[in-house]
Amino acid sequence: MFRRSAFALLMLLAGLAQANGRPPVFVLNSLDADISVVDPASLAVVKRIPTGKEPHHLYLSPDEKSLIVANALADSLTFIDPRTAEVQRVVRGIPDPYHLRFSPDMKWFVTASNRLDRVDLYRWQGSAATEPLQLVKRIPSPKTPSHLNIDTKSTTLYVSLQDSDELLAIDLTTQNVKWKQVVGKMPADIYLTPDDRFILVGLTGDKFVEVWDVSGVGAPKLAKRILTGAGAHSFRAWGDKRHVLVSNRAANTISKIDLTTLAVVDQYPAPAGPDDMELLTDGKTLLVTSRWAGKLTQIDTATHRVVKQVKVGKSPHGIWTLDHTPRL
Repeated sequence: MFRRSAFALLMLLAGLAQANGRPPVFVLNSLDADISVVDPASLAVVKRIPTGKEPHHLYLSPDEKSLIVANALADSLTFIDPRTAEVQRVVRGIPDPYHLRFSPDMKWFVTASNRLDRVDLYRWQGSAATEPLQLVKRIPSPKTPSHLNIDTKSTTLYVSLQDSDELLAIDLTTQNVKWKQVVGKMPADIYLTPDDRFILVGLTGDKFVEVWDVSGVGAPKLAKRILTGAGAHSFRAWGDKRHVLVSNRAANTISKIDLTTLAVVDQYPAPAGPDDMELLTDGKTLLVTSRWAGKLTQIDTATHRVVKQVKVGKSPHGIWTLDHTPRL
C-alpha cells in the first residue's frame, strides 16, 4: 500500500511540474550516484535518476537539447533532456570527468581529470553523432586539476590546481601550456570577468577570493585579495555582468562581489556547507546545495532569509535548471 501511495504521489508531483511549464531543477548527489529532479514550485523531489559513481558537475550542450552530467568515478557522461528529465544516452570511456566545460565557440569540450592529474581536450562532434567527442590531447596538469574556465574568444583555458595551489593557462590553439602561477591555499572554482581581464579564484583552504589580472602578455598579476569567508569555493554570476556570488563552504555564507570595485557588497546565510548555486529568473530565488546536510536550500536574496530546505541525496554538489538568470 505504501509503495502504491508513494508512486501515486510521485506521478502527481511530476504532473504538477510539467503543468506549470517550468523546467525542473537538477541536483547531483555525488555519494548516491544519482540526480534529484526537483519541482521548482514546491521544491519536492519528483524523480531520482541513476548515474555513474560520483556525479559532480554538469553543463548544457551547444544545441541546448542535452544536459551533460560528468560521472567522475564511472568514467562516463550522462546526457539528459533538460526539459523532461529523461535520460537520452550514456557516453562511456571518458576518463575521470570531474569538471567539464564547452568553449564559447562550442568547438572544444574540456574535462578536468581530478584524480589523474590531467586536462583532456576533445573536439565536439554534436549530440547526434555516434561518437560526440573526439579526443585531441591529454595535458598533464599536476596536481589535482579542479575547475575550468575559458575566455570569450575561445583561445585560453584556465585550470585551478587544487593540491599544488596553482593556476594554469593553456593555449587552445596550440594545446600548449602558456603559464603556471602560484596562488593561495586550495584553489577551487574560478570565474572569468566578462571582459576577460580578471580571473577570480575561490580559495577553499582560506577565506579569500584572489583576483588575478590576466589581460597582459606574460604571467598574471595579483590585483586584489577579497575577504569573503572561510572556505571560499564556488561562483555563480548574478546575471547583470557586474556582480558574482561566491559560496563560503566553511563560513556557511554566500558573498556578493561587485566586479567594478572588487569588493563584497552583500552577504547571505547558507547553512550546512554551501556549494554550487543557481539563481532563478526572478532574480531573487537563490538555490544552493548544502553539501554536509544532503539538502537543497532556497534563499530569498531580497529578505536575506533561508526560505526552505528539502532533503535530496548524499553530498549534493552540482545544481542546474533552464530557468536561470544569465551566467555572465
